[in-house]
Amino acid sequence: MKAIRTIHDQGLAAPVLALLLASFILTLIVVYRIIVGCQVRHAYLVWNLFLAWLPLVFALLATQQFTPGGHWSDRRFLALAGAWLLFFPNAPYIFTDLVHVLGVWRHGFWTELMLVLLCALTGFLAGFLSLQLMHGLVVRAWGRWAGWGFVAAVSGLSAFGVYLGRFLRLNSWNVLTHPLHVVESTGLAAWTVMTQWQHAKFLILFSLFLLLGYVMLYAISQTARAGASGPAVRGGIGSP
Repeated sequence: MKAIRTIHDQGLAAPVLALLLASFILTLIVVYRIIVGCQVRHAYLVWNLFLAWLPLVFALLATQQFTPGGHWSDRRFLALAGAWLLFFPNAPYIFTDLVHVLGVWRHGFWTELMLVLLCALTGFLAGFLSLQLMHGLVVRAWGRWAGWGFVAAVSGLSAFGVYLGRFLRLNSWNVLTHPLHVVESTGLAAWTVMTQWQHAKFLILFSLFLLLGYVMLYAISQTARAGASGPAVRGGIGSP
């Protein structure tokens, strides 16, 4: 009940419902292809789409724990914010699932490509909403510049998280199940990125992809809000 109230208070009812509808339709498509076409390999899309929703869930829960005074020392809030950051890379990660279809020409190539892209877009937008919520909390606590610095930092960290997931096959929950392995692999990955330009390019470009994608979607959302909350129109647009 609190989550529904938070969604309503944040003005997220329409986008959340749209994402739920899209996720439901995409899940039905994947299930249909598994049952009718015996294409079990597509099951990973449903799982990755579920993981892409988790950051939004954690962001909503963190928003409930946040107070206008900015009590960042609250343990529940810090735990939820940490869980959000840990799982946030799962939202854009689905774009890297294109590796399963690109470069392999076969019957149904375009169908599979569109399916992966639709899942990736849905996951990315769910992540965008979660980042917008956390961005707003940072702005309320420390101001606009700190908020955008937070977005830039999250973009870089998330790109590194996607790198760990795609190339080292690490998962978010490995932090709890195999913490020492995660620390060792993260150190190795950081060294590889710093010493090998090909890997550094992936990190830089994916960071820009996340940052610029968020900036564009944020600008669109702000335009929509401004239009929705504009002055009442009497006798034409712009009338006093």
